[in-house]
Amino acid sequence: MKQKFNIITSTCVPLQLENVDTDQIIPARFLKATTRDEKFFGDNLFRDWRFRPDGSVNEDFVLNNPTYHGCILVAGKNFGSGSSREHAAWAIAGYGFRVVISSFFADIHKNNELNNFVLPVVVSEEFLAELFESIANDPATEVEVNLPAQTVTNLATGRQEHFDINGYKKHCLMNGLDDIDFLIENKSMIEEWEKENEALRFKC
Repeated sequence: MKQKFNIITSTCVPLQLENVDTDQIIPARFLKATTRDEKFFGDNLFRDWRFRPDGSVNEDFVLNNPTYHGCILVAGKNFGSGSSREHAAWAIAGYGFRVVISSFFADIHKNNELNNFVLPVVVSEEFLAELFESIANDPATEVEVNLPAQTVTNLATGRQEHFDINGYKKHCLMNGLDDIDFLIENKSMIEEWEKENEALRFKC
């Protein structure tokens, strides 16, 4: 079981770039790894932006700026486009982000985040712009993400928006369950249904 989601309040890391694709999130050369090593993928999140070709740190990239920290990544529109690689979600989770806020996510990447216990929160472009402004004015700005109520609040301004999430995924996140955990949790109900419908199955 993973860490359960409830209400997360955190400072944010602002990535004010649009159309960030999965190859930028985790470059293709790291896809040779077939097992999920959170530290490995987290260490290589945005690798080509965080480090120069000679391996030195790029101080201009936001993840290398100690002014910004927290478990919420605020990203520009159309986050996670490109290939469907699940490794991108592994890298985001491995780095320590629990929430990504954007005005639009690529569908496959959004689902990959949910499957890896990262909550993608879709907000309006106006709300996103306000978040970037608040964080720029004060890096200590905190955002509250309330999964039970499905709300996100900019605590610097008090402005709040509602976000949508699939009911099944919400249940899994709030209870720390992946798909296998969910099946195990409901094993008795599944067995009872199979028992009750056994005769019907043979008729078919």
